[in-house]
Amino acid sequence: MGGRTSCSLRVAWDEGFTSYDFGPQHPMAPIRVELAMALTRELGILDTPGVELLDVEPASDELLSLVHSPAYIEAVKQAGRTLEPNDEHMLGTADNPVFPDMHDAAALISGASVAAAESVWTGRSAHAANVAGGLHHAMRDNAWGFCVYNDPALAIAWLLEQGAKRIAYVDVDVHHGDGVQNAFYDDPRVLTISLHESPTTLFPGTGMSGETGGPGAEGYAVNVPLPAGTGDEGWHRAFQAVVPPLLHEFQPEILVSQQGCDTHALDPLANLTLSVDGQRRAYQELHQLAQKTAGGRWLLFGGGGYGLVQVVPRAWTHLLGEAAGVPVDPDAETPQSWRDFVRKRTGELAPLYMTDGREVSFTPFEEGYDPGKPLDRSIHATRTAVFPSHGIDPTL
Repeated sequence: MGGRTSCSLRVAWDEGFTSYDFGPQHPMAPIRVELAMALTRELGILDTPGVELLDVEPASDELLSLVHSPAYIEAVKQAGRTLEPNDEHMLGTADNPVFPDMHDAAALISGASVAAAESVWTGRSAHAANVAGGLHHAMRDNAWGFCVYNDPALAIAWLLEQGAKRIAYVDVDVHHGDGVQNAFYDDPRVLTISLHESPTTLFPGTGMSGETGGPGAEGYAVNVPLPAGTGDEGWHRAFQAVVPPLLHEFQPEILVSQQGCDTHALDPLANLTLSVDGQRRAYQELHQLAQKTAGGRWLLFGGGGYGLVQVVPRAWTHLLGEAAGVPVDPDAETPQSWRDFVRKRTGELAPLYMTDGREVSFTPFEEGYDPGKPLDRSIHATRTAVFPSHGIDPTL
């Protein structure tokens, strides 16, 4: 592992998280989180001074109702008991099959994310993480995109209830963070920023640059749709052109981030081409932005990611190592004990190293806008749409 900086981190983990399971044919298999936490353990990250596991309990109905309607919560409970679909609430679709006790599993993950938020808000830790969370698509009245309850939105809503005035949410999942955006679209206390594959080529079909917030909150929903095929260089060009200027201006009390790692080239459900190294650099950038703009307060979640063995465990181990202040050397080998565990649990061969062997570099957008490139047109459209609302010149 690399150099140590002073970071306190609480990590939410409970074996019950793996019961959030849509079945053997579904791409969102809980093994991905199990393997990620196993790799994190094997590399000693959870034994780092200042790192503790967080006690978690399921979110109550009252807590869930900060984001979801009572009728929807009841429908989720009922579906988990009867295993009957509910068309009105989109339970029982191909994306969101019903499964036994689905309310209990989803409420546990949501409760863990709120516990993580509480740890940061009260100052018990500078950072807190729930990699099983980040279920950013769920809407007030329906399941959507593999997500039953929207734990990031719930954590943010809880923080607002405690008196938070400025929360920034940065979503780097390959899919638009639509559920979180919808929850706070009219609320200027919450700045939502989502970098994602263009909705013209990927679910959920929203997240164009022109979606900028409701009345009184114009410029507080920020979307950067990226052309299919965008890799490390283009992704970081877009990130740096949009996210740091907004966070420096907004000065959030807490930075909340969702680190879906389905931006990877090997992800079977999407079309961006990032490497683990590019993702690792994104985590470094978010950590630095938390330090520089949010007083070091960082609440971080997992999200999507369907390269169950080759991608998710390494990506989120890098994430937790970064948050713990003990970044994992990308050239490090994966532990043999972990590889054996992977083989036993999945029958697959685990990756041998923590790197994809990529050097990540990019040319800053400020050094020249090329209107002939779709990526640059997207960056330009986003900056033009939202920067003036924050007093930032989009042409600089």
